[in-house]
Amino acid sequence: MNYPDWTNANAYCKCCVSRTGEGEKMQDIQSVSSEQIRSDAKKLKKEGRAFIGGEYVASLSGKTFQCVSPVDGQAVVDIASCDKEDVDRAVQSCRQAFEDRRWCSKSPSQRKSIMLELANLIRKNRQELAVLETLDMGKPIKESFNTDIPLAADCIQWFAEAIDKIYDEIAPTPETSLAMITREPLGVVAAVIPWNFPLLMAAWKLGPALAAGNSVLIKPAEQSSLTAIRLGALCIEAGIPEGVVNIVPGLGENAGKAIGLHPDVDAVTFTGSSQVGKFFLEYSGQSNMKRIYLECGGKSPHIVLGDCHDLDEAAQGVASGIFYNQGEVCNAGSRLLVEKSIKGEFLERVVELGKKIQPSDPWDMKTEMGAIVDSSQLDRILGYIETGSREGAKIVLGGERVNQETGGLFVQPTIFDGVSNEMTIAQDEIFGPVLSTIEVESLEQAIEIGNRTQFGLAAAIWTRDVKKAHLAARRLRAGTVWVNCFDHGSITVPFGGFKQSGIGRDKSLHAIDKFCEMKTTWLNLS
Repeated sequence: MNYPDWTNANAYCKCCVSRTGEGEKMQDIQSVSSEQIRSDAKKLKKEGRAFIGGEYVASLSGKTFQCVSPVDGQAVVDIASCDKEDVDRAVQSCRQAFEDRRWCSKSPSQRKSIMLELANLIRKNRQELAVLETLDMGKPIKESFNTDIPLAADCIQWFAEAIDKIYDEIAPTPETSLAMITREPLGVVAAVIPWNFPLLMAAWKLGPALAAGNSVLIKPAEQSSLTAIRLGALCIEAGIPEGVVNIVPGLGENAGKAIGLHPDVDAVTFTGSSQVGKFFLEYSGQSNMKRIYLECGGKSPHIVLGDCHDLDEAAQGVASGIFYNQGEVCNAGSRLLVEKSIKGEFLERVVELGKKIQPSDPWDMKTEMGAIVDSSQLDRILGYIETGSREGAKIVLGGERVNQETGGLFVQPTIFDGVSNEMTIAQDEIFGPVLSTIEVESLEQAIEIGNRTQFGLAAAIWTRDVKKAHLAARRLRAGTVWVNCFDHGSITVPFGGFKQSGIGRDKSLHAIDKFCEMKTTWLNLS
């Protein structure tokens, strides 16, 4: 992802730094060695309990599951394994907060001020949150610190600033009538969060849902619960009333299913696999027809034509588009569709870049690729690599697990050549650093192959011909189409997909409407 490099850390926490006296200013994480960051990460207090009604509580059953860091295979903390009874308790807390209007009745300026403070607290605790993210999920600390945490704060701030800038409507009626069209909050919104960008995806859901005046129940992925759990306390510190935001960690088949079937949840917003997204659609029909918003899988075509203006820039876009975040990105450009006339030369450039992006110590600020989130996902990636070879594709880079002596879960950047679009590795979402190269004869063939998938989250094309660019953008069935770049964007534009990549959009003002009821009030003035 091409985000600005946030290097201005003005706030300091008690992790990742040399120990100093209480209240003294501490070192910026970027000037600290990986050994010191690793040491202080171990000393950092980790909270694993649920956050319900404004306080941390154990699951009612007392059950927990172990958080194991993919960085070194070491146990981190026990996480509350919440189930139906805990979800009931959290939903009741959300419902009570909504019914007594402790949040939605606040003036727009009041809600704005509180959410701005939440954004500031995320920034103030940036180092702690970044360490928790890397410890939990395995991504490089550089990405957690410079990208994920700052963008989460930006997201909350953006939706806070939107609160007092959204107007309702007056319909064009005869002078004997007045018809008002107003937005009202839905009520209880449940946000089920993925493990690849834990705090950022929570912010994408929490920001617009709070801006609209809802109560919010967050269910983090069991693989990466720590920053979402920490977010609960920050919400209270910012001034969000108790019960408005509740955090319920747990396994998907227990807590997630209970949320989907709960009759008092008004909407579920989910980011994750298409398979689980379909479960939530079923749960809605089996319960109260709650609204379901899904941002699901992708198999994004990354098209490079022979008239590409800069093969080096395009190669960089392709490499970062599949290897960023260990390839654990829903819109990753996992299918390279390259025109035959430049295929050999271009693929060599991508391979050379891949050789430089090797998995290494996530605590080192120079590391570009970290660990895979857990052993199950590692096995899934390695299994797809084996399947690709068995089906006749050729590995031209990587394909192996590495750095096993660290105890961590690392796999090499992997590039396949000679892939046909019918192969398993070209159709299934691998969610790892695995690129499938498909040779095409023309733009028309590239578009046809690009669309021949169940997904439609994103696509990209590199060409100097503006006509080809516009044609591709119109005909590619994807929620986002990038031209001569990859994964560019901002909070101001919507994000979501076509087909089985989802329903609804995150980010932008469009996200707020997902969490509102539209009401018509008709006054007879005759």
